[in-house]
Amino acid sequence: MTFGAPASLTSAFTPFDAGAEVVAAVFLGDAPVLALADGRLAFPGEAGDVRHSVAHPDGAILVAAADGRRLITGGDDGLVIASDAGGHETVADENGKWIDAVAARADGTLAWSVGRALRAQTPKGEVKTLPLPSSSRGIAFFPKGYRLAIAHYNGVSLWFPNAGAPELLEWKGSHLDASISPDGKFVLTSMQENMLHGWRVADGKNMRMAGYPAKTRSLSWSHDGKWLATSGADACVVWPFQSKDGPMGEPPRECGVRPEVKVTRVAFHPSALAVAIGYEDGMVLLCRLTDASELLVRRPDEGAPARISALCWDAKGTRLVVGAENGAAGVLTLPKK
Repeated sequence: MTFGAPASLTSAFTPFDAGAEVVAAVFLGDAPVLALADGRLAFPGEAGDVRHSVAHPDGAILVAAADGRRLITGGDDGLVIASDAGGHETVADENGKWIDAVAARADGTLAWSVGRALRAQTPKGEVKTLPLPSSSRGIAFFPKGYRLAIAHYNGVSLWFPNAGAPELLEWKGSHLDASISPDGKFVLTSMQENMLHGWRVADGKNMRMAGYPAKTRSLSWSHDGKWLATSGADACVVWPFQSKDGPMGEPPRECGVRPEVKVTRVAFHPSALAVAIGYEDGMVLLCRLTDASELLVRRPDEGAPARISALCWDAKGTRLVVGAENGAAGVLTLPKK
């Protein structure tokens, strides 16, 4: 992947109207798919045309995750649905209780939280349940092994579904999203306060990352695991994770600085040290960490702006799908060298 002239990639961005607020955007194989708040999925075509399919006929989609083949959605109808281009399958019915979080792995393993319970399902359909101290809005699989990190009030639970009781990493407060470094050495959470908290898995050492003017709700790791990009400020704040202590004692870097305009979504490129940055006014930039060079992907909205709510690269790093809270969306196709 190379960044050079032109300084703008807007001509390589194909916009389309997803039809409703975009909750999440993923690639299933080579095909972009968007999960919409009104219960539908949007499948954009090559020419900007969009096909819709209803995943949650009687509910709204609240959360979504992908395993590479299927889009897993959880709704306020109590359903966990697995979808692909061919249709939809009900994975679980929680009797109308809201699905607060979902996670998925490439082997078909799934997890979801409902109320004060976490469910983990193997590819064969075996489900195990972990009672939680509070509801959970953030769950993540470790990169290796059948292990989960579950964010909740006063910390994170690390759980092997096949090995009984979880390990608790404690820190007072309400923990929201959960993220795990690609090497499995660090667990990070966003918090109700304007800060991140982390732990070193080996010994539970705490890491506190504060100073944000707003909540951090988007976290993305670089492909080599040495950097963590975050939202919640008027720049993309990137924390270094090169040392055994993670970012402790090290200042973060900032890229894509736009005074008074908050970053709402971030997505690291899958193979280059470059990050896609979405803002609250609908603008999208690409920023390269090595020299802080920037390329414009989508201009700010004119009139009433809409927050960028979803960003996702395909596995090859050649296309980026973008979604906003007003249904505006598009796909960037990087020019070939």
